[in-house]
Amino acid sequence: MTEPAIAPAPPVTLVIFGATGDLTRRLLVPTILNMTQSGLVNDSLQILGIGLDPGDDEMLRAKLEAFLATANIKANYSDETWQQLRSRIFYLQGDFTQEAIYTQIANRLGEQAGRNAAYYLAVPPLFFGDIVDKLADNGLLKEDGSFRRLVIEKPFGTDLASAKALNARILNRVPESQVYRVDHFLGKETVQNIMTARFANMMIESIWSNNFIDHVQITAAELVDVGTRGKFYDATGALRDMVPNHLFQLLAMVAMEAPNSFDAEAIRDEKGKVLKALRIYSPEEAEQNSARGAYTAGVSNGNTIPAYTDIADVAHDSATETFVALKLHIDTWRWAGVPFYLRTGKAMTARDTEIIVTFRQVPFAQFKGMAPQRLTPNRLIIQVQPDEGLHIEISIKSPGLSVEPMPISLDFNYADFFDIGKLTGYESLLYDLFDGDQTLFQRADSIEAGWAAVQPFLDLWSKSKERPDTYPAGSMGPQSADALIERDGRKWHQPDVAHRVKAKVS
Repeated sequence: MTEPAIAPAPPVTLVIFGATGDLTRRLLVPTILNMTQSGLVNDSLQILGIGLDPGDDEMLRAKLEAFLATANIKANYSDETWQQLRSRIFYLQGDFTQEAIYTQIANRLGEQAGRNAAYYLAVPPLFFGDIVDKLADNGLLKEDGSFRRLVIEKPFGTDLASAKALNARILNRVPESQVYRVDHFLGKETVQNIMTARFANMMIESIWSNNFIDHVQITAAELVDVGTRGKFYDATGALRDMVPNHLFQLLAMVAMEAPNSFDAEAIRDEKGKVLKALRIYSPEEAEQNSARGAYTAGVSNGNTIPAYTDIADVAHDSATETFVALKLHIDTWRWAGVPFYLRTGKAMTARDTEIIVTFRQVPFAQFKGMAPQRLTPNRLIIQVQPDEGLHIEISIKSPGLSVEPMPISLDFNYADFFDIGKLTGYESLLYDLFDGDQTLFQRADSIEAGWAAVQPFLDLWSKSKERPDTYPAGSMGPQSADALIERDGRKWHQPDVAHRVKAKVS
C-alpha cells in the first residue's frame, strides 16, 4: 500500500467506555485497523476498554476477533495488522457510575509517564454528564504535559433546554478545546469535499447565492426500518435523531461563508453563523413549514416491513414520527429568499443521502416554440451515500436538424477514481481527534443553535393531538411532504435507483 502523505498520529491511549458494545466492534475497531494498515496510526496507539462484562484483556480481544471474523464489514486490513493491534487492546471491568473504575484508569495511565489519552463515550447519553464529572473529580481531564480529550457521540441533548444543560455541565469541568462532539456524517469524503468544490472552483462559488440558486434540497432517506430499536426510537423520533445534527451539518457546509483560513475555529465560526441565522418560526409558521409521518406496513428493498406501531416497544397509539420534512430559511444576504427543504425518514424507497442545488431558470429562451419554463433548470447533485459523487445537470442540443435542448448529467463518482469503499467514515474523525484538529467536530454554540431552530417543531408536535400522517414502507414519505414543496411550484428530487443498479452491474 502507498505510504500516506501525512505523519502518523501521536502516541495515545484510546479509553473506550462501553468497549463491549456495538459501536466499538462495528466501527471503532475496524476504523483503527484501517488506520493501522494505512499508517495513520502505529504501535504507539493503545486501546483501553471499559465495560461491565466480566473478563480480562483476552476476553475483549476474543470478542472483537470473533466479530471481525464473521461480520460483513468493509475493513482494509491483513491478519498481520490485526495481530499487531490485538496485543495493544486492554480491558478493565467496572461500573463507570462508580468511583473504583476511575482509580483503575488513573493507575493504568500513570504507568506510562506523559501518556496522552482520549476518552470515547460509546455509552447511552444519560451517562455523559456522570462520566465527565467522575473523570474530572479523579483528575483524568487535567492536561499536564500530555493531552486529555473527550469524545461524545450524538444525541447531544433532546431539545434546546437539555442541550444547554449538558453543555453547561460539561464545560464546567473541561474547556471546549478538549471536547470533540462526533457527527459521523462529517467523516464522509463527499461531505468534506463540499468545501473544496465550492472554494477551489471559481465557477461554482461565483454563482453560489440567491442571485442564481432557486432552492436547495437535503435528503437523508433510509431503507431500514426501526427494527429492534423501538424503545429508543419511540422516545426520539426522526426530527431529534437526524435534523439538528446530520442534516444541519450538511446545511451548514453548503451555506457557510468562506472562512478567513482553514483552521478549525475559523471553519466552525462560519458554520455556527449559518445555524444561528436559521429563522426561528412561530407556532403557526412551524405548522405551515413542516410535515411528518410514520410508516405503515409495506415492502422496502424486497423485505416485508410491519407498521411502525406494530413493532416491539412502540406504543400502538404512538405519535412519534419516523419521517420529517421541513422548509427552512437562512436569514443572510447570500441566502435571502432561497428555501432549504430538508427531509429524512425510515423504511423509504432507497438509502439515499444527497444535496440538490437547483439553479434559477434562464430568464429568456430564444429556441423556437420554447418558453424558459420548459427548460430543465441546472442542478448540482452532491451524493453523500451510498455512491459518493458529484453530478452537474446541464442542457445541450439533442441530435437532429432542429435545435431542441435536452438535459444531460456530467457525472463524477468517487469509486471510479479512488478506493474508498472499504473505509468506515470514522478514519478522518479519529485521526483528527488524535492530532488535535476540531474542524470536523461540533462546537457548543452550534449544537444549541441547531436545537433552537427545531424547538418550534418539537413544541408544536408535543401539544398537538394529531398523529403523524402515514406512508407505506418502501415509499418516499407521506403526501403532506409532497404538498409542502409542491405548493411552491417545486418537486422533491427522486433517487435514481435504476441508475445505481445498472452501474453496479456494469
